[in-house]
Amino acid sequence: MDIDYFLSLLREDKEELVNQAYEKKNKIYNQIVTYSRNIFVPVTHQCRNRCGYCGFVSDDPNSWITPEGFREILIKAKNSKSNEILITLGEKPEEKYESAKAFLNSIKFSSTVEYVKYLCNLTLEKKLLPHSNLGILSYEELSILKECNASLGLMLETSSSRLLSIDHPHFLSPGKIPETRLEVIKNAGKLKIPFTTGLLIGIGETWEERIDSLLKLSEIGKKYKHIQEVIIQNFNPQPGTPMENHPPPSAEEFLLSISLSRLILPPEVSIQIPPNLNRDRVVTSLKYGANDLGGISPVSIDYINPKMEWHNESQLKTMLKKESYVLQKRLPVYPQYEKYLNSRIREIIEDFYQNEETIST
Repeated sequence: MDIDYFLSLLREDKEELVNQAYEKKNKIYNQIVTYSRNIFVPVTHQCRNRCGYCGFVSDDPNSWITPEGFREILIKAKNSKSNEILITLGEKPEEKYESAKAFLNSIKFSSTVEYVKYLCNLTLEKKLLPHSNLGILSYEELSILKECNASLGLMLETSSSRLLSIDHPHFLSPGKIPETRLEVIKNAGKLKIPFTTGLLIGIGETWEERIDSLLKLSEIGKKYKHIQEVIIQNFNPQPGTPMENHPPPSAEEFLLSISLSRLILPPEVSIQIPPNLNRDRVVTSLKYGANDLGGISPVSIDYINPKMEWHNESQLKTMLKKESYVLQKRLPVYPQYEKYLNSRIREIIEDFYQNEETIST
């Protein structure tokens, strides 16, 4: 099936599109909805990219988290019974900022990857599971981080190189070249790294480009069998950014993107939506083919969308139960991908399974 087939479904039979997506989802996930209890850790807001929609990026040289500050976060994670430490930062800040180099040198590291490796090992020492998303990484950098992460991530966002042109959101973002990002995802597959990727819906891409993005991810996922989840994230305008007045995608655009994802991607790939960006349509998203709600934190905010609060877990569980859904906590690596991990990380996972009955196996 090609782009034209899915376009025809969109134009001529949306009801059939949604029904097929829901049926495909139910064959594997039925009424189970998963999420990960995590803590979101922005290592730094400095970034070499300047995406038109991003409110995360900052030139502030004091935005770096120190090793001491990170250890305090790990204590909060243990106290809140979180299992995932989501480690993220601006892409390759040392390429752009002398202050980034200076900070890394001051703590005896030569790169962000080297520093994140250290933070991941601190996380594992506390019997917690790191999931890192650092932007573009080389094959060698991926192989380094594989040894100290339960999973890694990189949003594709879009396969459209058109959005790199002037007056488009990726014009000032060298790390958003689609071919480069797809190569990272392929390399992660070659290394057998459990991987998360996704699309950003509503930043100027067309339906043809959305479908093309999903087809490319599907091809990689079928070949390497390492993509465990794909996030369908709706653009949320951020104040102070070039796209602050750009309209978000309509509810229909977002929901139909979920259905297309479910139909195009391999059946074992979870379709995730950010619940804090879709507070009033979580249940509807599940009916369109989603089955996962990503990371929900009892401690940290969503630093990408800081005004969008997480759901209270118990309230979310009650809301879903009314619709006959069962909310289950999971780990940042899905069970079928644990075989790709080293024994050190698998032992921590076994501890979670033994001590927490709520974790889905």
